[in-house]
Amino acid sequence: MRLKDEQYEEIKRTVIETFAEYDIKSVPISAFEMAFKMGIAVVPYSSLDAKGQNLAMVYSKDGYSYEDGAKWTIYYNDACENYGRINQTIMHEIGHFAMGHTDEGDEDEKEAEAKFFAKYALAPPPLIHNMVRPISPEAVMNTFDISYQAAKIACRYYQNWLEYGDRFYTDYEEKMLELFEVA
Repeated sequence: MRLKDEQYEEIKRTVIETFAEYDIKSVPISAFEMAFKMGIAVVPYSSLDAKGQNLAMVYSKDGYSYEDGAKWTIYYNDACENYGRINQTIMHEIGHFAMGHTDEGDEDEKEAEAKFFAKYALAPPPLIHNMVRPISPEAVMNTFDISYQAAKIACRYYQNWLEYGDRFYTDYEEKMLELFEVA
């Protein structure tokens, strides 16, 4: 699902505001650390009883989040051996939290927002631009500790950012570069 340009801008701002609020300022960006700092419990499927594990896998093979009042919990499939994929899943769920998603609203739109939140948060184009040389999926994967598939997507997004973005950094991009001390 393609979101409106304004939504993408809002999500990027939210990512940077979340980084600033919770003192996230080094790469690779750990969704585990971020969740901890945000007070979000992160629970592996393996800690659930057999029935709970089966239900979790039926609900999502990767992970999901659950809100109980003011308490958010992220459940993730720790049987996955790819740390990058697990980190992406947890960041996706953090995206739901940071974007204020509730039970109301268009599910497809919320999923698209959370997916973009995770993509942007784990390998932002301004950080790729300032921290990776030469720029390749392998270098992005190694620098940001993301899966190869996510690194290929990040490189394509980076190229679009270069081609279609403004000549200058936005205010939120400058803020991110300052946070990560690459300005």
